[in-house]
Amino acid sequence: MEYTEIFKKLFYEALRIRLVEEKIIELYPSDLIQSPVHLSVGQESVAVGVCANLNTEDWIFINYRGHAFYLAKGGPLPEFFAELMGKKSGQSKGKAGSMHLASPKQGIMGASAVVGSTISHAVGAALISKVKNENKIFIANFGDGALEQGVFHESLNFASLYKTPVLFLCEDNNLAVHSPKKERQSFSLKNLVNSYGIPFYEIHEGYDFLKVKEKSKIAIDEVRKSNGPIFLRINTARYREHVGPGEDFLAGYRKKSEIDKWKELDPLICNKELYEEFFNKIKNEIDNAVNFGMSSALPNQEDLFTDV
Repeated sequence: MEYTEIFKKLFYEALRIRLVEEKIIELYPSDLIQSPVHLSVGQESVAVGVCANLNTEDWIFINYRGHAFYLAKGGPLPEFFAELMGKKSGQSKGKAGSMHLASPKQGIMGASAVVGSTISHAVGAALISKVKNENKIFIANFGDGALEQGVFHESLNFASLYKTPVLFLCEDNNLAVHSPKKERQSFSLKNLVNSYGIPFYEIHEGYDFLKVKEKSKIAIDEVRKSNGPIFLRINTARYREHVGPGEDFLAGYRKKSEIDKWKELDPLICNKELYEEFFNKIKNEIDNAVNFGMSSALPNQEDLFTDV
């Protein structure tokens, strides 16, 4: 079958993230991974589709489920594994771990384990950039669990008042830990966003990296053109438990059949041809990155007093 170059590129990037996460799942029962992990399995297409429309100088403020966006935006893989292993060669010298990833050279600003806490950071950075007449945009990436946080509402208001070039990007997997939106939200998100005078976009096909790329480009281009805020919700699904490598269907808060419907549409599962074409190359890269992390030094006692 013939594929366009952009389809193959996005497939490769999404599969790379999926296989990185699967390697983490493999390693996690050992003591190599030194922090809790919130996996992006099932949500890879959102990250690669959106980041395909971003420039290096654009900043994205990721959240604690940030592996996919870190990798899609160009964060280096060897330092990623070293960071998860708590090694000195990690992106943050082993002090950040999975939930606080950052890679400023690639425009990946520090994540936080506190829900919604980086939304205001993106708005503030965008305001300073606008004052300086810089030609870049800022992405505030968060899950639907952040929509009930006060800082989210405050940030919408501030961004609208001061016309900051921010894309509010909600990865909506319908869950905050084990609670679906129907148990948490009494409001219409679109009506709420529009009430602040912010345009609202939505992508339902969060499993399709090509559609995410094409449709998110409309919202991203509008941020660049208007130099003001835009809201984009992308519906997606997380295949694994809230935190950790396992599946949690026995917890009773969701049905396996709901995830199976997404998997039936997942190109990383359905397209065996490209999976097999790219698998070995990606596996070799991952194995080298893991070896880099394993062979790196751990911090010592003196390192406790640096970077504070």
